[in-house]
Amino acid sequence: MQVEELFYLPDGQQMVRVVVRVVTAALLGALLGAERERAGKPAGLRTHMLVALGAALFVLFPAESGMEVADLSRVIQGVATGIGFIGAGTILKRAEGEQVEGLTTAASIWLTGAIGMSVGAGQLWLSAVCAISAWVILYVFARWDSPSIPPKGN
Repeated sequence: MQVEELFYLPDGQQMVRVVVRVVTAALLGALLGAERERAGKPAGLRTHMLVALGAALFVLFPAESGMEVADLSRVIQGVATGIGFIGAGTILKRAEGEQVEGLTTAASIWLTGAIGMSVGAGQLWLSAVCAISAWVILYVFARWDSPSIPPKGN
C-alpha cells in the first residue's frame, strides 16, 4: 500500500463540494436544534447538528468512495432506522396518566437525519426547503398546540 492511498486528498473542487455539504448539513441541523433548545427540549442544538452531520457523512462517505446507487440505498435505509432509535430515546410516557412527551422532538430528530442525508446526496435546495418548513412548523405553529389536558382523576 502506498502512502498516497493512506492519506488521500481529493482535488480542490471535490473538497469544496464536500465541505459545503457538511457545513450545510450542520447549519440546517442547527436551525431545528436551536428551536428545540429554545423550547427547552432535551435534544437541542448540538444533538440536531450532530444528527444532520452524521447522516450527511453516512451518505457522503459511500458516494465519495464510488459505491453503487443500489448499495447506497441500503445505507440510507439503515440510517433512517438508526435515527428512529435515537428519536425514540426522547419519548417519555408519564406515569401519572396517559401523557406522552417528546414525540415532536423525536420527529424533528428523524427529519434532521433525513435533511442531513439529503444534503449529503447533494440536494441542498430540497434540504433547505424542508429545514425551513420544519422550523415554521416547530416555531410558528407551536402557538396552536393544544394545552396539556390534565390526567383524569379516579
